[in-house]
Amino acid sequence: MQRSRLRRAAWACRVAPMYWNRLRADGRRRILPAPEKPNPTRWRDRALYAAWLGHSTVLLQIDGIRILTDPVLGRRVGVRVGPMTVGLKRIVEPALRLAELPKIDVILLSHAHMDHFDIRSLRRLESRGTAVVTASKTSDLLRVGRYGRVDELAWGEQVRIGSLEISAFPVNHWGARLHRDTWRGFNGYTIEGTHHRVIFGGDTAATNSFRTLKSSRTFDLAIMPVGAYNPWVHYHCTPEQAWQMAEEAGAEAFLPVHHQTFTLSREPYLEPIERVYSAAGRYPERVAIWRIGQEFRA
Repeated sequence: MQRSRLRRAAWACRVAPMYWNRLRADGRRRILPAPEKPNPTRWRDRALYAAWLGHSTVLLQIDGIRILTDPVLGRRVGVRVGPMTVGLKRIVEPALRLAELPKIDVILLSHAHMDHFDIRSLRRLESRGTAVVTASKTSDLLRVGRYGRVDELAWGEQVRIGSLEISAFPVNHWGARLHRDTWRGFNGYTIEGTHHRVIFGGDTAATNSFRTLKSSRTFDLAIMPVGAYNPWVHYHCTPEQAWQMAEEAGAEAFLPVHHQTFTLSREPYLEPIERVYSAAGRYPERVAIWRIGQEFRA
């Protein structure tokens, strides 16, 4: 097992020299504190709340049910080698540490990439009171029996948890955790409650899939990835594309994620959020959150 992990780490270094150079450069760099800190103890049951904890990790509350998207709450993401994680180091701490999280009812996992499906964080979140919704053919990465339930969804499938209906839809990405497990699924999700609707776009390049989500009932919030597009635009959408896809789905508020947390690509640190506001044009108030730790309510 240890040799296998070391081989995986070596493979990652060979095929991704930019990441290896970044890993060496990180060295003893200090991780900065989150600029803001949410307080979910003040959230009421009937409203929709969201707090951006960093990268693609968002704490949501819909109909009083608390959802955590793609929980990545450690110092690094990458391959586990014994007690260490060999991989990229955070730039900014999570806005809430694992010990500060409220009880999580649902963990929502978009795909198996290490910066979205962090095994160490998921181990710490194991609870018989927590359900997990994940992409098809990814539950083997979890200790399934330690959660209340685990549901794998393929595109077009739904699951009901309490008052919420969670549905998977296709995005333009890929699901392999390493390089050969290409059978794994990758999802975007809609979350529909009694009073509110939310899109979690997961990770995606430009796609027409969001057009199919539009109906007479608008989405209150779209959580959309906006970073890592330079030079990976065939796998990650630009901020303008993310805004357009949320518009096509009929979303009122826009929560940009997948930026300001890890150095995954070449664009300058604040360029994604600056381009989000440029895309918003005359409607900057529709950008729900722009820095880690901020809260949104609808």
